[in-house]
Amino acid sequence: MNNRIKSARKPEHGLLVGMVHVRALPGTPFCKNILKETVDIACEEALVLKKHGFEAIIIENMHDRPYLKGKVGPEITASMTTVGLRLRDALGNDFPIGIQILAGANFEAMACAIAADLDFIRAEGFVFAHVADEGLIESCAGDLLRERRRLNAEHIEVWTDIQKKHSAHSITSDLSLDDWAHGADFFGADCLIITGSRTGQPADEGELVQIKKTVHLPVAIGSGISPENASGYSLADAFIVGSSIKKDGKWENEIDENAVQKVVRAIIKR
Repeated sequence: MNNRIKSARKPEHGLLVGMVHVRALPGTPFCKNILKETVDIACEEALVLKKHGFEAIIIENMHDRPYLKGKVGPEITASMTTVGLRLRDALGNDFPIGIQILAGANFEAMACAIAADLDFIRAEGFVFAHVADEGLIESCAGDLLRERRRLNAEHIEVWTDIQKKHSAHSITSDLSLDDWAHGADFFGADCLIITGSRTGQPADEGELVQIKKTVHLPVAIGSGISPENASGYSLADAFIVGSSIKKDGKWENEIDENAVQKVVRAIIKR
């Protein structure tokens, strides 16, 4: 386990991971800010989350829609690395930081994590295959973990979604959720993530119970966490929170400090 993540975890509740949706980056259709402004906004949001009790953050280029499939240009890798470096300085050397680069740009995310001294990546398409908005996403575990080993970066954890949101899973319809969990475990994932069917949609509480019985890996809830439902995920090892800490509960909006405090209280006191 990554040392920063290990130190940040509390026995009384799961790790609180705040999502920082980085503003649209250079060259993407909805880019409106120069990179310095984008980095400043990301830092401001991350510091708010830390101030109110979040124990880790993850950065994601969600505003870069429509996403490329399985890769991004060097400008995105460079920009996300810049964000990561600034956040490492702003949050300190002990604070866990993760990264996801959409869609399925897991090798670029690993490169950013190495360059910016980050702690984990959220990888799409780690095992099996699914049809996402961008098209067919296939397994990358074999190549990704070999690259991590080649770069001497095994301290960087790979957190992976199983039966990922915003995707169709008919091509693996003969596989159970247990099969997915076993596959990700067998292929060397460090943490499993379960979600609802789309951003902001709550995960199935029963699926959490089922997966915790199936594998011994940490399991994170990756979407739809709110003050109202947090108590239902008592077995979760981590909570990745995005939409419910934004104004009006919409991921694309600015951070709402009152909402941040409500989520933290609900998870810590559940």
